[in-house]
Amino acid sequence: MTSVTTNDGVQIFYKDWGPKSAQPIVFHHGWPLTADDWDNQMLFFVSKGYRVIAHDRRGHGRSMQVSDGHDMDHYAADVAAVVEHLDLRNAIHIGHSTGGGEATRYVARHGRNRVAKLVLIGAVPPLMLKTEANPGGLPIEVFDGLRQQLAANRAQFYSDFASGPFYGYNRPGAEASQAVIWNWWRQSMMGSAKAHYDGIKAFSETDFSEDLKCITQPTLVLHGGDDQIVPVDDSAPLSAKLLKHSTLKIYDLLPHGLCTTHADVINADILSFISA
Repeated sequence: MTSVTTNDGVQIFYKDWGPKSAQPIVFHHGWPLTADDWDNQMLFFVSKGYRVIAHDRRGHGRSMQVSDGHDMDHYAADVAAVVEHLDLRNAIHIGHSTGGGEATRYVARHGRNRVAKLVLIGAVPPLMLKTEANPGGLPIEVFDGLRQQLAANRAQFYSDFASGPFYGYNRPGAEASQAVIWNWWRQSMMGSAKAHYDGIKAFSETDFSEDLKCITQPTLVLHGGDDQIVPVDDSAPLSAKLLKHSTLKIYDLLPHGLCTTHADVINADILSFISA
């Protein structure tokens, strides 16, 4: 397997497809998934002549299941290790959900001279948790509930999550794909329970406001209007306002997992943005 070892000794698995001379696109997956969640996008963009790279976050998928470092600072540093190992320049970074937070912190702290553009999809920034400064966020009890369900029966929790709110399959008239549900469950169960448990704090309590403010690259912010995981009103529009050069697009009625359920729409909009 292709992997890089970080400064703190963690092996990070990555995929690297396409011509080494082509402009690279780096994909950042959501919680608690793997690089496999980007299969559709990676096949699409490699067919358009791009070099596509996706890694498994530490503790997820095929990366090392270490006990510590499950926070955004380490996540971003791990991305930097992959990028530097492959010497990626003029790269486009695309992050979904938790991966949107990871990509935001990476670009802000490590990627200023290596990144051309950023795409955030259903992303967790600026801050998911409800606080005095962020009254529109979700209460801590929501995230405590996720931790409790994970600890009690992770396999059942992940099955319910994928077959319900993640893809909007719990909405009236929705046609669920059992294969998509199984694939989400498969990816999730590959990872470490501790990494996933700790990751809930990372994606829910990290404030990305200052990261967003210092990003100068053109950024496309996409979000589903019926996102039940990262509610749109307290995420995408607020991020777009904090970014220096942003384009915001909200898809009416689309779910959190829109990269899978509506891949053709998302891929076309990303291609239009990155090729402009």
